[in-house]
Amino acid sequence: MKILIGSDIHGDAEACRALLHTAETEGAERLVLLGDLLYHGPRNDLPPAYAPKQVIDMLNRSPLRPLCVRGNCEAEVDAMVLSFPVMADYAFLEWDGIRIFATHGHLFSPEHLPPLCAGEVFLSGHTHIPMAETDAQGILCLNPGSAALPKGGWPRSYMLYENREFTVRCLEDGRVLCRAALPPDPEKQISSEE
Repeated sequence: MKILIGSDIHGDAEACRALLHTAETEGAERLVLLGDLLYHGPRNDLPPAYAPKQVIDMLNRSPLRPLCVRGNCEAEVDAMVLSFPVMADYAFLEWDGIRIFATHGHLFSPEHLPPLCAGEVFLSGHTHIPMAETDAQGILCLNPGSAALPKGGWPRSYMLYENREFTVRCLEDGRVLCRAALPPDPEKQISSEE
């Protein structure tokens, strides 16, 4: 299974178009968005291609119906214009035996984690800075960065998941910015050895 993970589009139509095009060219089977889809927020400058109505249209027409969590810039009106749920603070996901807690990052963060166990994944956006690090408790903390408004000198970015590996890539040229791989699923190893 190949999944494209994006965050912090902030109403930038060019960033949204590039993200959806990348999902198509990469052959992604699913699209996960970690919030802050339409509004730029009071702490950010307007994105270069700020056009929230175009972003609404592109996301609503996408053949990959997004799985989305609420960012700190989402409002109830966003739920009225988008054709998929956007107001959940978090989602529990499981891919290839990996338990994942997906959230935007303003309620929970790597510094303020929900109750997770070693070997589980904390997936968030919000900071606009890519991350792929395992903390002292053995929890993999991931962040795809921002598709529209990167910070900390990083380029616009997204994340791909495939075969128990998470790779953060540059939205412009696809180069790898950081990555994290989880060990093979022990249940699959047992069944394949039988």
